[in-house]
Amino acid sequence: MCGIVGYLGEGNVYDILIKGLHRLEYRGYDSAGVALVGNDGKINIFKTKGKVSNLEAFCADKCLDSKVGIAHTRWATHGEPSDTNAHPHYSEDGNIAIVHNGTIENYKLLKDALLQHGCKFHSDTDTEVLAQLIEYIRVTNKCSLLSAVRQALKQVVGAYAIAVVEKDNPDTLIAARQSSPLVIGMGDGEFFLASDATPFVEYTKECVYLKDGEIAEIRRNEPLKITNLDNVEAEIDVTTLQMSISQLEKGGYPHFMLKEIFEQPDTLRDCIRGRVVERGARININGVNDHKEKFLNAKRIIIVACGTSWHAGLLGKYLLQDMCRIPVEVEYASEFRYSNPVINEDDVVIAISQSGETADTLAAIQIAKNAGAFVFGISNVVGSSIPRETYSGCYIHVGPEIGVASTKAFTGQVMVLTLLSLAIAQLRQTMTQEQIADVGKAVLKIPTYVKRVLELNAKIERMSLIFTYARNFLYLGRGYSYPVALEGALKLKEISYIHAEGYPAAEMKHGPIALIDREMPSVIIAPKDHLYEKIVSNVQQVKARGGNILAIVTEGDTEISKLADHVLEVPEMPECLTPIITSVPLQLLSYYIAINKGKDVDMPRNLAKSVTVE
Repeated sequence: MCGIVGYLGEGNVYDILIKGLHRLEYRGYDSAGVALVGNDGKINIFKTKGKVSNLEAFCADKCLDSKVGIAHTRWATHGEPSDTNAHPHYSEDGNIAIVHNGTIENYKLLKDALLQHGCKFHSDTDTEVLAQLIEYIRVTNKCSLLSAVRQALKQVVGAYAIAVVEKDNPDTLIAARQSSPLVIGMGDGEFFLASDATPFVEYTKECVYLKDGEIAEIRRNEPLKITNLDNVEAEIDVTTLQMSISQLEKGGYPHFMLKEIFEQPDTLRDCIRGRVVERGARININGVNDHKEKFLNAKRIIIVACGTSWHAGLLGKYLLQDMCRIPVEVEYASEFRYSNPVINEDDVVIAISQSGETADTLAAIQIAKNAGAFVFGISNVVGSSIPRETYSGCYIHVGPEIGVASTKAFTGQVMVLTLLSLAIAQLRQTMTQEQIADVGKAVLKIPTYVKRVLELNAKIERMSLIFTYARNFLYLGRGYSYPVALEGALKLKEISYIHAEGYPAAEMKHGPIALIDREMPSVIIAPKDHLYEKIVSNVQQVKARGGNILAIVTEGDTEISKLADHVLEVPEMPECLTPIITSVPLQLLSYYIAINKGKDVDMPRNLAKSVTVE
């Protein structure tokens, strides 16, 4: 959520900033703005409520000459979405401008102190407080901007990623981070700054990820300098980006979400590559191999995650308990961090986050580390905070996911959890070699089978017209299919704004059955597995009450196909692998219902791709 872009160089500053803001739109926002240190010796700030396109229209007749600038997309935390509350923010004398992601928890205390010193405020934001504080320190102490930023941040409690420019110093850009991502792109005589690397990947592949507590001094024609809050110089670790510009474009698809759904055969193949070896007979997970004792001696596994990643974590519980015979708990990271959790040194904590920057999950990691647990991270973004903060882990390798509603990242997370479970079972010998090989061989077929499921696209598009105007949905599943039901319901809620609930099918009769009628569709995930006869009974209960049933079944199914009003068939797979197969048609169903309703599927209202605040 929120996006920062900055540029210092000889290029067209405004064009680079605006293009960068468009690249960050997927993060979720409600206003946008730019600050340009003009050749006329002024900081010119232009900002508007609404989309980046609104900002472009507002700037169409403005003077935009500059050699350094910062820009921002805001997701409201303090103060409603408005032109005034949009970033960037000035200091009162107009000498500095700032953009900020995160939350300043003690902003009210700081604001009260500044008011006593005569400062005046124009917005409701915590960010303006930081701008005023930096300038107050700079003037009072007669110090440099860098020193003022450092002193101000020592007084701040909370999370931040900031970029600051100064009217009288157009050759300098200051940046800092604490619990909110910030990365510096290093070009030929130019520097880029952004919340992630997508805004500058077409200009340079070389970048530096700032760490918590670090401040970057970016100066024209000088090497990058990074220090901490105590002014101790930090080592600069340059990373080469692996993403390409083509991954950030739609490639002929009308929306990123549809593109990412159809990328899944390839992303799953990338996720599997090098990890399932010897034709499926052996699983190779370096994060397990390098820490064998931790997994051999683990008495319990705790999975922490949020949103879609939490649903993947629920599937991880089924997988780990089935294959490894270890007790597993799955916690919302936002609840875990405040629940006074009981954590032991022989626990393994698995933290899952697509972005690798989820604030609640990062806080949960710190709690687990402080308690002495071994923490294993699962993320998609190389160089993000979670891979750096955990002792070991796995990347899901699905490439940039731009659509806010996660699709390929979900199946990638489930695949990594499947391979992790197999690797631990292999290590602890809780499965026979033959059992591991059977599942391993089936894993290698998953990309091909997902491709077959995607052939249902046209059928699902037609079918979606039947359900477009439903006001409520019930998603039901048992065993491995229960988390799939939760994820299917979440996808529909996120992008179509239709109320949907996921439920264990056996629990339906303990309440939700009262809601069933012809007007509320029931989506039932019912592959051929050891609970199949049980789910048949649940389908009959829905049908007896006049429910409209869409069933996801295994190819060749006869019983449920006779009962359901609509049927989608998927290839037969080992039970532990069915969630990857059955989740894909639910993604397509949500997509087409939302499209039929005219919704913006890539940027649904109020949502953000990377949730970096509480």
